[in-house]
Amino acid sequence: MQAVVLSIMNRFGYWGIGGLILIENLFPPIPSEVILVFGGFLTTCTQMSAVGVILTATAASLKGAFLLYCLGRWLGPGRVASLLGGRVGKRLGFHPEELADTESWFRRKGQKAVLFGRCVPIIRSLISIPAGMARMNPVRFTLYTVLGSLVWNTILVLLGAAAGESWEIILQYMDAYSALIKIGLATAGVVFFLRVRGKGKGKRGKQGKETEGTGRCRAE
Repeated sequence: MQAVVLSIMNRFGYWGIGGLILIENLFPPIPSEVILVFGGFLTTCTQMSAVGVILTATAASLKGAFLLYCLGRWLGPGRVASLLGGRVGKRLGFHPEELADTESWFRRKGQKAVLFGRCVPIIRSLISIPAGMARMNPVRFTLYTVLGSLVWNTILVLLGAAAGESWEIILQYMDAYSALIKIGLATAGVVFFLRVRGKGKGKRGKQGKETEGTGRCRAE
């Protein structure tokens, strides 16, 4: 994969960088770190500039993010609830209240999530989907996506330019960073899931007691 990415960038320059970043936003397994760091290195041995690489990557990031944002708006809570409310969702222990709690959290924390999520591997692409599902204001979504992407792209491009021919060393550090992020995401995901499940069970238990109490009053 890395060899293909480098070949495309060498051959097509800015167009190759933009196309790869756009694809990377839609298919997270393609590493943006390689694209941006190598793009920074290319500014030291080609006519490409760091500003040009950063702006190209940021524009492509925004395009990819909006495609996923539109997907999230199309799905919406209703479609997701119907999908998870089926046989698969029941086997996973899904309940509609949990989706509502998740959506409520994103409405409160969504802006920060989009801004900082753009600097986190894997999340930087997928964060656009829940933003669309929560119908985040498109102008704010654009602003925070551009700011977050600009920070991420600038750091990696400048690191690649500073490292020069030793640009691959930067990737080693980025691999370690990605590994830590994955561990953190897995841990946070489990904690968040357990908290949502706990709240959902608490609500259902409370509703059950209220129903039981109503039934007793009627019996009396």
